[in-house]
Amino acid sequence: MLAYIDWFTSSDIFTFPESLPLIGGLPVRWYGVMFATAFLLGYQVISYFFKKEGRPLEQADELLLYAMIATVLGARMGHYFFYEYPTLLSNPGHFFWSMIRPPYAGLASHGAAIGLFLAFYLYVRKHKDISYLYVTDRVVPTVALGGACIRIGNLMNSEIVGKETDVPWAFKFYNDPSLNHDYFAVVPRHPAQLYEALSCIVLFVILFMIWNKKKEKTQEGLMTGVFMVVLFILRFFYEFIKENQVSFEDGMSLNMGQWLSIPAILFGLGVLWYSFKNKKAV
Repeated sequence: MLAYIDWFTSSDIFTFPESLPLIGGLPVRWYGVMFATAFLLGYQVISYFFKKEGRPLEQADELLLYAMIATVLGARMGHYFFYEYPTLLSNPGHFFWSMIRPPYAGLASHGAAIGLFLAFYLYVRKHKDISYLYVTDRVVPTVALGGACIRIGNLMNSEIVGKETDVPWAFKFYNDPSLNHDYFAVVPRHPAQLYEALSCIVLFVILFMIWNKKKEKTQEGLMTGVFMVVLFILRFFYEFIKENQVSFEDGMSLNMGQWLSIPAILFGLGVLWYSFKNKKAV
């Protein structure tokens, strides 16, 4: 029986030759590629939805722009507010600069969710023929797919690792940045990134099936509610098998990710309640 999987992957895919102008010596990293892939796949899915429902693809283009800006800014702001608030207070100027400047070292999914919901409010104010929940219902499947891409990027980076375990599919993360190349400290761990990636793919399939059954007549808010409840319940329980992201979480009964997941779950339940109470098809 397989005892564990040795995971030696590098965060870099390749580095451009030094001889090339402008980009010479720059590395192409797995996380960046998966981040871009998330938006590319998301655009394809939203365009498919809009095309099948007879909406202009220009609206899908604009929605992608809103989503890209909101994801990056929301995730970066969330990282500082939720995980590095003392740094934010001590040097706000650095915060605003690092928030928009790649590479994005530190992204909080809860912050991205807040940013997206705010961006969609601005979007529907401009496109008054579209309801707010119509937009969120069409976007959440792409967010699930994007979440899978991001977690695969985390896996390639050997970050957000799980706790020590003896399950047969455990990973030994030899390039975990927290180890400082101390290979004697490497122990088999849960591949928590892989668990979350697979869960996101399954969630995407479920949401797509819900939409595909009735398309434009899908019950308003149903997909958004299912997404929020399922994703963040899973996130809450996955945190029990993941190492804490920052040191201040070590003394907490629930870590920051779990505390932030609770209002997200309650929000999703509220959307489901609204959806079934009104049973309104878009």
